[in-house]
Amino acid sequence: MSSRRNALTPEALQMMDTIARTGSFAAAARDMGRVPSALTYSVRQLEDALDVLLFDRRSRQAKLTAAGQELLDEGRRLLAEMDAVANRVRRVSTGWESELTIAIDGAMSRATVLELVEGFYALRPLDDRPPGTRLRLRTEILAGLWESLVTGQADLAIGVLIGNAPPLAGFEVQPLGAIDFVFAVAPHHPLARIDGPIGDDLLLAHRAVAVADSAQRLSPLTFNLLPGQDVLTVSSLQAKIDAQARGLGCGFVPEPLARAHIRAGRLVVKSLGRVREAARFGYAWRSAAAPQARRAPQGLALQWWLEQLGSPATRRALLERHLDTPGLGLE
Repeated sequence: MSSRRNALTPEALQMMDTIARTGSFAAAARDMGRVPSALTYSVRQLEDALDVLLFDRRSRQAKLTAAGQELLDEGRRLLAEMDAVANRVRRVSTGWESELTIAIDGAMSRATVLELVEGFYALRPLDDRPPGTRLRLRTEILAGLWESLVTGQADLAIGVLIGNAPPLAGFEVQPLGAIDFVFAVAPHHPLARIDGPIGDDLLLAHRAVAVADSAQRLSPLTFNLLPGQDVLTVSSLQAKIDAQARGLGCGFVPEPLARAHIRAGRLVVKSLGRVREAARFGYAWRSAAAPQARRAPQGLALQWWLEQLGSPATRRALLERHLDTPGLGLE
């Protein structure tokens, strides 16, 4: 057993990952800076130690056997866990997280978020060296922001709805401000020709465009949809605005995000018989007062982002400063 365990070194697991990723022994050897014969020898040594065949020798490509696939899957998991341990050790020593994941609602200004990223990357706190924290930005919708925090997929959520948030203990929430939502349709949509407030009975006859809540486990949130109304569901606020500008449906959109379309005449704002209150947004993160089993030391990267979000100018820009440009790279 010890010989098998000794054979499962990080180098051997990384070798398996490289071969699978590149698709051949020759390509893997080039990637690793080794000659193909040396790589083949290392694979045979690993196979002998484990007493299994890892690759199908009948294939001209690096085709894994079932045992090889299992080793690859488990090896990747082990390598990730090793990286996580090393990263936690580094965070303890420097105070800077190895990675910080930020979930962002689609109503927030993407340009402002990326300007904050630029400011973070310009930091030189470690003897004129950057902190080395990898940032991961992800777009979430409605309850999906809370879910990303609860499941540990995000360290900070920007754009959580205040007043509609689940009663979750162990999190801190601070306000960003409010955004007005306006009911808008394309100029050629039938509702564009209606004078005066539009009632629900008339709305029911027209398709609504809705953004799908990205939550998978928490109960999804829905707003302003009438029972029995036809719905076109899209994945982002920008897609919703584009669909409504094409006349594919109607619905409420954030005024700052749709402002350029409204000014250009691609969308027409209409009044309804019912009033929609402005949506209040905030940002949230795990509290330092959370139960010990779920608590994580607040790293310096998160502290930096919280300091920026404490600025009224930053909060106002996140809500209001939208550019008429395509998507800017949030995953």
